[in-house]
Amino acid sequence: PAGDTVMKVSAGYLPGLPASEVRWQSLSFGTGADRVEVAVPQLTPAQLRALAAHVREQGRSQLKPLPVSQIIAVIDRAIARLLDANDPCRQQLDALLPRISGFDAEMVRLGLNAYLKTFRAPQLQRFVAEDFANPKLLDEFQPRTKGGMARAFGPELLVHVWAGNVPGLPLWSLVCGLLVKAPAIGKVASAEPLFASLFARLLAEVEPRLAGVLAIVSFKGGDTPSERALFAEADTVLAYGGNDTLTALRQQVPVSTRFLPHGHKLSVGLVSAAALDVGHAQSTARAAALDVVRYEQQGCYSPHTYYVARGGRVTPREFAQQLAGELAALQHKFARRALTLEEAASVAGWRQGQELKGFAGAGVELLGDAGASWCVAYAEQASAFLPGALNRTVQVQAVDRLADTLPLLAAQREVLQT
Repeated sequence: PAGDTVMKVSAGYLPGLPASEVRWQSLSFGTGADRVEVAVPQLTPAQLRALAAHVREQGRSQLKPLPVSQIIAVIDRAIARLLDANDPCRQQLDALLPRISGFDAEMVRLGLNAYLKTFRAPQLQRFVAEDFANPKLLDEFQPRTKGGMARAFGPELLVHVWAGNVPGLPLWSLVCGLLVKAPAIGKVASAEPLFASLFARLLAEVEPRLAGVLAIVSFKGGDTPSERALFAEADTVLAYGGNDTLTALRQQVPVSTRFLPHGHKLSVGLVSAAALDVGHAQSTARAAALDVVRYEQQGCYSPHTYYVARGGRVTPREFAQQLAGELAALQHKFARRALTLEEAASVAGWRQGQELKGFAGAGVELLGDAGASWCVAYAEQASAFLPGALNRTVQVQAVDRLADTLPLLAAQREVLQT
């Protein structure tokens, strides 16, 4: 209608299912002129089983006979299109992902460019070579150095369950599944249902023979009948999410089905004295600030704390001040997304906790006005690594040597990623 500012799009990709038989639910994102309504499919358990049968058969007949080199070429063509600013698929991502995720549009654009470049053909060939000394094992039987012949087989049906914290996250597991010739069904998160759907459609456009080897579905987490129906069809389930979510999912996966959970992770930054000479300290602080700002620390790679070594021309406290200056500059380039009440309370509680440490004589100094969209807490004495409040809150702690951080990281060893 005239004057209606709501953009309406559909997510999901359902090869082999008649569209007229599918029920749809609308998810709303954004407000005002940025509002988007995304229609997602709501399949019955019977429809999920029929979809699984179709994808499995298409994978057997269309995907598994293809040489890995051809699969890499197909993925590379799809990625090339997503890297083309003039391509309609990329333009749709640029227009919709900021509205859906709430992240700054320029942050999303630059983040996607860097991310997508890791999936070009040379990188994909490297992915395969890292796990298979002889990639031809995925195509045919090959001689083993110790005698006999061997061949590697991917899953007959791989099910992905994705989180929605970072735009584009599904691409990792989708691409890796294709590289081992695994037909797949992916369940998108309600927080970001678009990217995987668009990629599946694009892949079908680039190579019609693969139009039926991927499907993208949606249902609410904890929908036990849907989870059980889908997981019962898979021989491998790969899931991302919080530890509570993964524990609940595991209970729905048949005992004979392989379950690969990817749960809560934390990352930390280590800054050496060598990176703190006069020529490098500012660029190091700028890179550190970008890592804090990128996707508001929602990713597994996002740093919560920087441990900074003494002994450089720039002291750890001076580095913290430089980091604060870079964060202040970036808030004008990449606006922080609007926080929920829960997120705002978490940030306020984190600031208050850091202030109390300072009052208690723990040597903690807050850099950044209370009204700023970022905050740096500097400590002259390092302490055990703990998660922060996200959304541009970061600690900088001084250490004599980077090796001194090892005991400080030990408490988080189960969730430490990078």
